[in-house]
Amino acid sequence: MPAAAATGLRNRIAGAFKWAAGLVEPTPQRADNLNFPPGAVGQRGYEGASLAPRLSPWRPNRSHINAMLAAEGPMLRARTRQLVANTPYGANGSESFVAYATGTGIKPASQIDNPQQKAAVQQAWTDWTDESDADGLTDFYGQQSLAARALFDAGEVFIRFRSRFTSDGLLVPLQLQLLEAEQLDEAMTLTAPNGNMIRSGIEFDAIGRRVAYHFWAAHPGDSTVWRGQGVKVRVPAEDVLHIYKPLRPGQIRGRPWLTAGMVKMYDLDQYDDAELSRKKAAAMFMAFLTKGLGSEATLVDGAVEPDADGYADLVMEPSVMNVLPDGVDVKFNQPADVGPNYEAFQLRNLYALCASMGLPYHAVTGDVSKANYSSLRASQVEAKRRVEQFQHETLVFQLCRPVWARWLPTAVMSGAVQLPGFARNQREMMRVKWFPPKWDWVDPLKDAQAEKLQIDAGMKSRSDVIEERGEDPEVVDARIAADHAREERLGLEFAVGFTKAPDAPTGQADTAPPPGDDQQQQQSAAA
Repeated sequence: MPAAAATGLRNRIAGAFKWAAGLVEPTPQRADNLNFPPGAVGQRGYEGASLAPRLSPWRPNRSHINAMLAAEGPMLRARTRQLVANTPYGANGSESFVAYATGTGIKPASQIDNPQQKAAVQQAWTDWTDESDADGLTDFYGQQSLAARALFDAGEVFIRFRSRFTSDGLLVPLQLQLLEAEQLDEAMTLTAPNGNMIRSGIEFDAIGRRVAYHFWAAHPGDSTVWRGQGVKVRVPAEDVLHIYKPLRPGQIRGRPWLTAGMVKMYDLDQYDDAELSRKKAAAMFMAFLTKGLGSEATLVDGAVEPDADGYADLVMEPSVMNVLPDGVDVKFNQPADVGPNYEAFQLRNLYALCASMGLPYHAVTGDVSKANYSSLRASQVEAKRRVEQFQHETLVFQLCRPVWARWLPTAVMSGAVQLPGFARNQREMMRVKWFPPKWDWVDPLKDAQAEKLQIDAGMKSRSDVIEERGEDPEVVDARIAADHAREERLGLEFAVGFTKAPDAPTGQADTAPPPGDDQQQQQSAAA
């Protein structure tokens, strides 16, 4: 082949590869020259993939999320923590997220059939929650809140199971230790001596299972701890819970919740500070005294001596009128207002900021001035849908279930709970349901009436309603029955239908009419 023809062919092939990679726009030419189908050359089929002049600056990063987080994760976390610590909307957004996600706690209900065994397991769990924190600062439900806050700030959190000795005096010899994301180094990507691959501090075996985590022994940003700094500890994966919300298939580290809106939050905070500083500086000067050209007028009594540039200050006091000398004029300061568009501009940006966090506007800003019943209800419904998805897919699956699966066998082996036949029927006895905290009704009366109508129509069960309120139906029914028994024993009477009539058969509700005027009752009956 002649050299010129070979060069031309190489150029066409190189151009084809560049076009396929989206680096250049294809030039009109015969399709058969590059062996492309006719529709593959010329104008792009999707405008979003075009590199026309108006889109040529748009060159998105094509790296996988793991590569981006390994390189940029530390900066994203640091900036998110700064925004949460120093901006009102960041701080309130974090607290609102935690309140929505965990509230007073996502609580378990054992599904053991035997009532006595179930009650024993539930009581042991309740007692253990006060001992679960290895740092001794909160209970298990407080640790849930800490985990949710870490997910908002850093996108992930680690929980390490800490087995204890029976001599430590704990009801169940097991505690949980929360570790921040910074204790697992994103930069640690290499091949381990055993042949496993370590990616961003997580060790994987040959088939991609997590087998270990390589933590710093001490938090690298805590200057108050010097013992263990720079030392890494390999912790088996079965002793670690890695909690984060995966956003893409294959993602191995978490992304901070504020990532999409942090630049807007930072700029908006800077803009607010600039406006506040401008108004503050303008308000420091009330008026200016000026002298006419060629005037020999002296300053007003009480003014300080002029500086090298001829400027002097006069402090004004209440109920004092100063007489100006001849040739001196006064001009009052009239600082420019922020303008009528300031609030609208702020509002639009706050809407976008709240959307990036997935939280209602009123939950982040505390502003309900523009809200009504319908808008509040609509925002609550959407927020509830998102939060419930996050609760069940992330917090329950990654945190609550593994803790229960580790706690109950430990409690049985330590003797804290007596479950005969646990080894043979472990699967059945391990079953548990987790109930997120209840959602408060926007309009309790209307919502309760709607629930009752659905129950009466057979469209919904009482158990569904009770579970949606974050409670165990069996526990609620037992408490109701106990209340009825206590009221009967003490002779208490409340609303009609709530207590039993003295002469009514057992199990039959009191249907007697309320006490009132006999004549009026007879007239009503006749009507």
